[in-house]
Amino acid sequence: MEKTASQQEEKQPEKSRTSEALNRAMALCSMTEYCISDIRQKLESWGLESDKAGDVIAILIRENFINEERYAGAFARDKYRHNKWGRVKIVSMLRAKGIPSAIIDSAVSFLDEGEYKQMVRDMLLTHRKSVKAKNQYDLKGKLLRYGLSKGFESSLLYDILNDLE
Repeated sequence: MEKTASQQEEKQPEKSRTSEALNRAMALCSMTEYCISDIRQKLESWGLESDKAGDVIAILIRENFINEERYAGAFARDKYRHNKWGRVKIVSMLRAKGIPSAIIDSAVSFLDEGEYKQMVRDMLLTHRKSVKAKNQYDLKGKLLRYGLSKGFESSLLYDILNDLE
C-alpha cells in the first residue's frame, strides 16, 4: 500500500510539470512562430523527459500552436525582407531546424525573381561603397564573398557582378 501512495506522489509532480510545460509552450507559441525542434529544445531545457516532450508537442500540433508550414513561411519572409538573406542561407537554416524539404520549397517559392535580383544588385552596390580594393578583380572577389555569406546563389552573383563593370 505504501508503494502505490509514493508512486502516486511521484506521478503527480510529473503530471503537473508536464501541464506547466504545456502551458508555458502554449504561451510561447501564441506570441511568435516556433518549429518542432525549437519547442523540443525548450521543453528539454525545462527538464521535461523526451517522451513527455513528445506528448506536449503532439498537443501543440493538434491545437495548431505549432505549424511547420506557417513557421517556414514566416521564417523565410522575415530573413529575406529584414536580414536580406538569400535562398541558400534560408534553405540551409530551415534544414538545420529539421523542416521537411517539401515545406522548405514552398516557403522559398514566394520570392519574386525580379525583386530578388534587384535586391541582390542593390545590396552589392551599397556594400561596394564601403569596400576598399586594389583593383577590379579584388573588388569582385570581395563582393562575391559578401554575397555568398548572405546566402545568394553563386551563378546569380557572377551575373550581377559581370553586369556591374
